[in-house]
Amino acid sequence: MARGKLRIYLGAAPGVGKTYAMLAEAHRRVERGTDCVVAFVEHHERPRTEVMLHGLEQVPRKELEYRGGVFGEMDVDAVLRRAPAIALVDELAHTNIPGSRNAKRWQDVEELLAAGIDVISTVNIQHLESLGDVVESITGVRQRETVPDEVVRRAGQIELVDMSPEALRRRMAHGNIYQPDKVDAALSNYFRPGNLTALRELALLWVADRVDEYLNQYRSEHRVSKIWGSRERIVVGLTGGPEGRTLIRRAARLAEKGAGGEVLAVYIARSDGLTAASPKELAVQRTLVEDLGGTFHHVVGDDIPAALLDFARGVNATQIVLGSSRRKAWQYVFGPGVGATVARESGPDLDVHIVTHEEVAKGRGLPVARGARLGRTRILSGWAMGLAGSVVLALLLNIVDIGLANDMLLFLAVTVAAALLGGLLPALASVAFGSLLLNYFYTPPLHRWTIADPKNIVAIVIFFGVAVSVASVVDLAARRTHQAARLRAESEILSFLAGNVLRGETSLEELLERLRETFAMESAALLERQSDVEPWTCAGRAGFGPVLERPEDADVDMPVGDHMALALTGRVLPAEDRRVLAAFGAQAAVVLDRRRLQEEADQARTLAEGNRIRTALLAAVSHDLRTPLAGIKAAVSSLRSADVDWSEEDRAELLEGIEEGADRLDHLVGNLLDMSRLQTGTVTPLIRAIDVDEVVPMALGGVPEDSVDLDVPETLPMILADPGLLERSVANLVENAVKYSPGGRRVLVSASALADRVEVRVVDRGPGVPDAAKDRIFEPFQRYGDAPRGAGVGLGLAVARGFAEAMGGTLTAEDTPGGGLTMVLSLRSIHGRQPVTESPETASTPAPAHGGPGSAEPERQTLC
Repeated sequence: MARGKLRIYLGAAPGVGKTYAMLAEAHRRVERGTDCVVAFVEHHERPRTEVMLHGLEQVPRKELEYRGGVFGEMDVDAVLRRAPAIALVDELAHTNIPGSRNAKRWQDVEELLAAGIDVISTVNIQHLESLGDVVESITGVRQRETVPDEVVRRAGQIELVDMSPEALRRRMAHGNIYQPDKVDAALSNYFRPGNLTALRELALLWVADRVDEYLNQYRSEHRVSKIWGSRERIVVGLTGGPEGRTLIRRAARLAEKGAGGEVLAVYIARSDGLTAASPKELAVQRTLVEDLGGTFHHVVGDDIPAALLDFARGVNATQIVLGSSRRKAWQYVFGPGVGATVARESGPDLDVHIVTHEEVAKGRGLPVARGARLGRTRILSGWAMGLAGSVVLALLLNIVDIGLANDMLLFLAVTVAAALLGGLLPALASVAFGSLLLNYFYTPPLHRWTIADPKNIVAIVIFFGVAVSVASVVDLAARRTHQAARLRAESEILSFLAGNVLRGETSLEELLERLRETFAMESAALLERQSDVEPWTCAGRAGFGPVLERPEDADVDMPVGDHMALALTGRVLPAEDRRVLAAFGAQAAVVLDRRRLQEEADQARTLAEGNRIRTALLAAVSHDLRTPLAGIKAAVSSLRSADVDWSEEDRAELLEGIEEGADRLDHLVGNLLDMSRLQTGTVTPLIRAIDVDEVVPMALGGVPEDSVDLDVPETLPMILADPGLLERSVANLVENAVKYSPGGRRVLVSASALADRVEVRVVDRGPGVPDAAKDRIFEPFQRYGDAPRGAGVGLGLAVARGFAEAMGGTLTAEDTPGGGLTMVLSLRSIHGRQPVTESPETASTPAPAHGGPGSAEPERQTLC
């Protein structure tokens, strides 16, 4: 059965109109006669979205009972039995209620796709797994409901539902997203213009990268070499000279003027030995281009202009930035230079910028020789010089008689020229052919193949020997120069590579990408296996279409140790390149080992942290446990003493002291055990729907009755939490607030609803906490200010935050207006007996779970 196709409506924020757009598409499909059903769509009481559901067949939801509540989830079995052509599944990142068929809704969607059903779904950019840290830095909220990026990337179509922040805020103000009583809080928190602008940019950039990835894949599969100027990509050609910094900055300014501009700096190590780049200068330029947001590339190429143009076309560049030549005027007799050659051969698709700099015409100190490796053109030129040049010279000498000695010197000059151009073989041919011409035309008897004078025989033999010797020396020098140049190019690459690896700046994937670029391969992969009989597994890869199963299937197979191999595709490398390839393989193995050692070090660090916590526990409780125990023991000993006749008042006071000490000890041991459970990761909350007004009052039993004012309305929505953990968290917060509140000032415990969250606030009028210490007070064994040792071991707030996060909530500290500290405990709420499935907000950043319609259908952009 053919796999179904996935289409995703991607939005930057809740309320942009993803669900509306999906339903509008469904109506268009139904009008064309397509069998389309609604598998799951949540309208969130938004009238325009609810209206769009009319006229569409809806598969009944599956009712699940969980912790006293009844919730509706998508009935995967019912959809599979119905087997429509297209199923609408809203909220791709939704977490299903425990007891459902799958833990995540995207897993339900995978089952539908595997059954051949096309699926149309929606998701917000903040729910992509790879963007969790970025979204948290923007909104201050860590997304707990995410969908793997690969699931979204595999979609056949991704349609961006876009809306400006101003339009989205107007839609919010008109009541099209939230109920009127929640609009003000949402606009002042999550829906701030800065938040919305940043999330919109994030969505646009992610989609642009996805389109760019698809375009590169298409060009690779169809072998498109012509440049498509879809976005500005500027390649900077570096020589390793000091002018490189000027070129990089100039390219960065050019990139800023174009939408989505990108800078790629490339240094080409020529194998002809004409480059003398400073590794230190290259390192400085690499740092500069990366600081400016570009990338640095190192490529080997015999012909610098051709290699530069091949690289530019390979990355679909639109512009090339080169510096004006540092050659002096006389050095142009050896060729037009790289800049002129690139400009001439760039074609109409590549713009070439020649940038002036302070090093122009100051000279490079380059050797005169053009190159060492003799290419096809030079070899043909050598043959032409050795054969045709000898014929032309013979014709000229037939016109002018200058003597046999001068004739031999001229033929010797032609032979040397042939050796310089084409190497040994053209020079030997020139020697043989020139000797025959000298014998036939200029040695008596003329026009015959015999030599009458023995002296002429000696002269021709000497000519032949000198010519062969000169040709041999020239050819040997060219070969040695080529070897030295290649070794220098290899050393530059290996030095650059080793520096990156030793500094820890290169990941395995980046190293393989560097390897692929260096040898101009299509893909590179590092394969490994446990033993000779185990199958190969891929440890890292780069490029398109890498070999993932057997190294023997690749164009180039380089063993790395006993059970590791590099597999490259694209072309067969010459034997002389395998030495550098082996070095790359060894470095890849080092990077892989370092990554695994880092993972083991992280695990060891976690264990060490656990040991530190346990050691601190033992050290911290040495006094705080003994104090209540000593008080209890003293009171019990006094009561049991037969020497003292205690009055009823004294007896009651001693019993009260025993009870207080036992309660204090119970509270202390409870916090220690709770902290130990949090550190070892054994806290498993039993989440269920509960009422805040039933749990919070129970948490006030450990404080005096007249020390707390309670304001928890009964009309609050139910929340998803563990009653025991919630009670312990609130109790710790209240006890901490009472401890620091001045005499006569009560602590306020209030609760309110914001969007799909319920906030419990514990407000005190104490000395407060500076902003720099607000996060530190939640760390274990932290006692603020000059709190005495008997005030506890400093675990109450750490335990409270740990329990809050275990329940999917947050605990933050804020300043109380007028002085003091406010602890804000934010938990997920339930509306209409249906659990909210997305939570992009906290107490300070409320937002709706999903998008909603506005007054008109939103603008959309269709991708791939």
